[in-house]
Amino acid sequence: MRRAHGIGFIYFSLFVALVLTVMPMPAQITPYRPDWALLILLYWTMALPSRVNIGTAFFMGFLVDVLVGTVLGVNALAFSVVSFIFAVNHLKIRNFAIIQQALLVGLMLALYHLLLFWLSHFLTGVYFLPAYLWPVLTGMLAWPWLFWLLRRFRRQFKIQ
Repeated sequence: MRRAHGIGFIYFSLFVALVLTVMPMPAQITPYRPDWALLILLYWTMALPSRVNIGTAFFMGFLVDVLVGTVLGVNALAFSVVSFIFAVNHLKIRNFAIIQQALLVGLMLALYHLLLFWLSHFLTGVYFLPAYLWPVLTGMLAWPWLFWLLRRFRRQFKIQ
């Protein structure tokens, strides 16, 4: 039986997303860093939900928990919830215009950050600051470019 074509590139892009998530940045720019791991995960969940699913989302979230140093399972649960919503509606989301997709991704990023805050507040007692939502805006702005880049690679390498 033939091995799944292109799965290596999917894992490579998820690895690059993890690297971008923990890459050091100047202190002034760090609050604006998009959630690269979640953005790339959402693209692959929308494009190939049979290859990248909730299990992949949970594993990626767990890796983000380990790399960033948050309470184990917080990002894993939030990634899983957002990925589930995207996977269930992937056929509808694919047909949206790129601006509509960016707005929906912004809504999912806001849900992710609010879930992350709620779980962190419940477990460790952190307090909400509006600056926590800056990655939502930068993620919305990065989505069209990321979508175009990953779709181009998916078509070029014929990933199915």
